[in-house]
Amino acid sequence: MLKLRSKSCHSQPAKWSGSGFSLIELLIVVAIILIIVAIAIPSMLRARMAANQADAVENCRTITSAEAIYYTTYSVGFAPSLGSLSGDPTSAPSATDAQLIDQVLATGTKNGYQFTYAALSPDPTGAPQDYSLNADPTTPNVTGINHYFTDEPSVIHVSTTGQASVNDPPIE
Repeated sequence: MLKLRSKSCHSQPAKWSGSGFSLIELLIVVAIILIIVAIAIPSMLRARMAANQADAVENCRTITSAEAIYYTTYSVGFAPSLGSLSGDPTSAPSATDAQLIDQVLATGTKNGYQFTYAALSPDPTGAPQDYSLNADPTTPNVTGINHYFTDEPSVIHVSTTGQASVNDPPIE
């Protein structure tokens, strides 16, 4: 009589085919990605800071241009505040609602910079005959390094050590 050998359900385990990644290979890939990120993030932060600074200079130019327009249009001196240079775009422009700068800039904070505006030298009627504008990083060395200053001649001065003034060099 012939005996048939039956297959057991506990046969040898299947051999690993070798497809996929080992733990060491995955750890190496993760380490390479972390090194790339460590190199890229400071570059991205510097680029963002440079963009904030360029935007701050452009906003200073926007405000000085708006001041020149305000002065000639309303014949009441310079604007008493940044808010006077902005306004509701659905209403007619006026000396208190000139609509010359955007409403975000009129709040005094935009793209990592704080804009401090002061109306100066009032004439006998109280109309400002000069102004000063400082633009300082909201978080120094994070949102920007440079501090800017401008006034009625519209020359923008820069300082890297603290709040800029008319005594600092003009931007180039």
